[in-house]
Formats: sequence, C-alpha cells, structure tokens
Amino acid sequence: MNIVVCVKQTPDTAATVTVEGGEVSWGDAPLVLNPWDEYAVEEALQIKEEHGGQVTALSLGPEDAQEALKQSLAMGCDQAILISDPAFAGLDTLQVSKVLAAAIEKVGDPDLVLFGRSSVDSDTGITGTQVARRLGFPSLILVSKVVSLDPAGGKIEVERMLEEGRQQVAGPLPAVLSVVKEINEPRYPSFMGIRKASKAEIPIWSGADLGISDDLSAAVHWPEIIAPPKIETEVEMIEGDTAEEKAKKLAQRLAEEKVI
Repeated sequence: MNIVVCVKQTPDTAATVTVEGGEVSWGDAPLVLNPWDEYAVEEALQIKEEHGGQVTALSLGPEDAQEALKQSLAMGCDQAILISDPAFAGLDTLQVSKVLAAAIEKVGDPDLVLFGRSSVDSDTGITGTQVARRLGFPSLILVSKVVSLDPAGGKIEVERMLEEGRQQVAGPLPAVLSVVKEINEPRYPSFMGIRKASKAEIPIWSGADLGISDDLSAAVHWPEIIAPPKIETEVEMIEGDTAEEKAKKLAQRLAEEKVI
C-alpha cells in the first residue's frame, strides 16, 4: 500500500500563548510534531506492517519543520518530504489543502492519506476533509478504529467516534482518514530510528515543483488580534437557615447586579 501521512510542526502543548503587538507569541516553547499527528503516523505504520507498502510523511511549513518530519522518520516512516516556499506563508486551510493535494498527487497514487484530528495551534480540524475534496477521495473523519481494510478489493471500513456514540462506515479506496487518539498508542522512536532520521536528507518541494504558480492569497484574514481582558472575580457565599431563605437572598443579589 502507498500511504501518505500529513503532519505539522506545532508549539508544545505546555506553551503559554500571549499576544504581543497584535501578534500571537508562543514564547520560547519548543516546536514538536503535532500530538494529534502522532496517532496518524502510528496508524499508518500499523497498516503498513499488516499489509505492506510504504509510508511517506508530508509536511507544509518553513525549513525548520524538518524536525517534525525527522520524528516521523524515527517512528518508522520510509520517507519524508517538506513543502516550503515563501509564497506559502500565512495560508488559510483552503489554500493549504490545495498545496497538500498537489504534493500528494506528486507523491503518486496513494491508497490512503492520513491526518490527525486537528493541529493544536489552529485547531480547525477541516484540512483533511478539504484535501479529500480536492483529490476526489471519500473523507472518513474522527476515525477511532480501522475495522477492516481490503487493499485488493479497494475497500475500507472504519469506526467513527461521535459525541452521541460510535458510527461504523465503509468506503472505497483511495480514501482520506483523520484519526482521533482513541485509535492507538503511538510508539516511541527507537534508537536506530533516531539515528537514521538524524542522517536523513529530506527533499524540499517549492510551489514551482508542484506546478502551483497562481495567487495563493488567503481568503480569511485577521486584521487585528487582541488578548481577552483579564476579569477579576469574587466569590460571595449566600447564608441562610433554609433553602428558601438562601434562594430569596440569591435572587435579591442577582437583581441588584442586574443579572435578572
């Protein structure tokens, strides 16, 4: 099977977000492989181990995003490709999906394309579906389990985790999956994997390499970003001998504060 897993480099989830001069800052937080994408990489590797084939890790970002790709290689991906071009800075998900779809087509004939549920920085959770739309593949999102996979027959059946329960759906291959953390437990990179990844030469594809020359201006812009104001709160205990007395006092206080 030819499997492509799309990953992103994001700030560590322990980072404190601040707004400085209208710009979002993550401080000195280290950049890591997006935690949701670790589950996508793990699932891609498990599918490869069961059905054979190769796994390609694909990332869009600046040149230092190679670190996320190296972690993917250390976990066991066969190859990694970075898509980087100054023209791709500040893209929204609609344009990102265009770039990723072009890169996936350049990789050639994928059977499966995997995404994590979302990225911890932007948290939109729609890029995978947008890529599926551009490729013309079925989109299977919130996947918590691959129930069955038949590469020869070109079929896949998955279980989706919804708020109200679980849903089992099937579709043809090739397909795009976005997975949730309940699907597996990501492996730790082996020592040999880390050594191999550290020496890996990761090719960098530009817009010209992908045949993208038209305007990629984002459709969504943030003219100003402000931090929410800090609100000082106080706790006031309502005393009374009975529940009725406490309720009456509470209603009076809420009326005084013009809440009711």
